[in-house]
Amino acid sequence: MMPALRTTLVLLALAVAGCGYQLQGRVAPSPDMVPVFVEIPDRNTDLARELERALKVSKVTTTAASSDARAVLQIVRDRSGREVESISARNRPQEYRVFYSAIYRVVVGDEVILAPQSVTRTRIYTYNELEVLAKADEESLLRRALAREIAGVIARRMASLEAADP
Repeated sequence: MMPALRTTLVLLALAVAGCGYQLQGRVAPSPDMVPVFVEIPDRNTDLARELERALKVSKVTTTAASSDARAVLQIVRDRSGREVESISARNRPQEYRVFYSAIYRVVVGDEVILAPQSVTRTRIYTYNELEVLAKADEESLLRRALAREIAGVIARRMASLEAADP
């Protein structure tokens, strides 16, 4: 390896290490916040499934009964859909915007320790009338990916909460 390239790589590694950059990882939840009961209107949505997985990865213990929980994660709204982003000269959809949004809050006892938070993610994809099934599959995959992103945001926020926050 050329000395200039080696020196550049070493300096880059030192700069990244020195600036405080770290990979997104798991945050250990506060012991005062677990177990958590997840209150969600529909447990069959993409967000519900992804949230369960994300909380498990973040080491946030969940419980099936609200009476056993120290904190309640309430998913106030869980909504997804698509909108036309652009149309062709023939007045047909050319691009769609897929969106997923959720509003959540955290309650400990009778006290709201995290006011309602809104999270929205969107993606744009091209549409082709000749590939209807493939585009429907693409939209479904995008919707699950958006739900996974939102679930990750919620799980990291839950893991970072302290019971002493009120």
